[in-house]
Amino acid sequence: MRNSPQVALLVSTYQRPEHLRLCLMSIARQQGVDNQFEVVVCDDGSADSTFKVVAQFASQVPFPVRMTTHRHHGFRLASCRNDGVLVSSAPYLLFLDGDCVLPHDHVHHHLQRRKPETVIAGDCCRLTHAATQEMTAQDICDNRMSQYASASELKRLSRQHSKAALYHLMRHPTKPKLVGNNIGIWRSDYESINGYDEQFRGWGCEDDDLRIRLRRSRLRIESILDQTHTYHLWHPFVATRPRRWRDGQNVSYVRGSVRRAVRCQFGMRRVNETASEDRIQRRTHFAELLFTPVHQSFSQHADVRIITTCERESLTFQFDGPQPHVVRHLDAIGDLPAEFFQETGELRPEYSKLNTAEHTFDQEPLVDVCGRSAA
Repeated sequence: MRNSPQVALLVSTYQRPEHLRLCLMSIARQQGVDNQFEVVVCDDGSADSTFKVVAQFASQVPFPVRMTTHRHHGFRLASCRNDGVLVSSAPYLLFLDGDCVLPHDHVHHHLQRRKPETVIAGDCCRLTHAATQEMTAQDICDNRMSQYASASELKRLSRQHSKAALYHLMRHPTKPKLVGNNIGIWRSDYESINGYDEQFRGWGCEDDDLRIRLRRSRLRIESILDQTHTYHLWHPFVATRPRRWRDGQNVSYVRGSVRRAVRCQFGMRRVNETASEDRIQRRTHFAELLFTPVHQSFSQHADVRIITTCERESLTFQFDGPQPHVVRHLDAIGDLPAEFFQETGELRPEYSKLNTAEHTFDQEPLVDVCGRSAA
């Protein structure tokens, strides 16, 4: 019988399938955790081979893997992360980015550092363009990523850890900083502030707002950079990232975080501030994907349920509620979010009742989690 996962690895991604493949490869190599985790890939509406990468990965690992996606409508990282939390089940959350690779003991260190009323803050070592091109899949499988880290980046992370320790001793009201590519937090603490504020659209500041609200709720933030960090694979900046932080489109909104409620209004749940109790209102429409072989059930939160498979025979499912859509061979679908969602992000009418539908295509050879052909 499969044990319940202790931690959910929430991997955010958009349109970087090769980076994601390397990230997932590093997750498959985690040691000292005995598959005590589940993986949720939180997609921002990719229209490329991202879905195939996740499907191949899910077919080759012994732990649960699922995915969320929605129609892309600008940079919506906060919504992606909330979607992932909604469909996960573990009592502890570890936020990661799909353009970062993990050392083999990364999850183990996070599990060891868990403690009540404490958020664990990490960061990534940023690799150069040249180092990213030079790093191979075998380097990740052999845990040789550190050889690509620059001395300046390692020094930066060391200083960041020392500053975090100082802020902790000072009992600073808002610091140390949180970086969403490496945050460990109890689900109960995350839900108590209603998760990320989905009013943040475009690059930046959603982590700053989360940090401020967590500190205002009397949670401590402790650095884990003395034990582990991830490695960020180089890529061009996103279009909405400004040259200077203060020029970002979300800066004026985050500066109001100290005045707004700790439990944000536009988070995992839509909070009706005029009611005596929370009222769940329609938030971003999103899809939840499972992959064969299916070892888990769907959550009750997604607008559409999808199962992906390369199997040719008919599949029979026994799930509570409406039966899922079945997608065979994701390459032939192309833009999967556009298949199910309109440009406005609303669910297409033909899928509104979640009736079972199948899209059948030919199977292609898989690639295993260390990059070798599995055909």
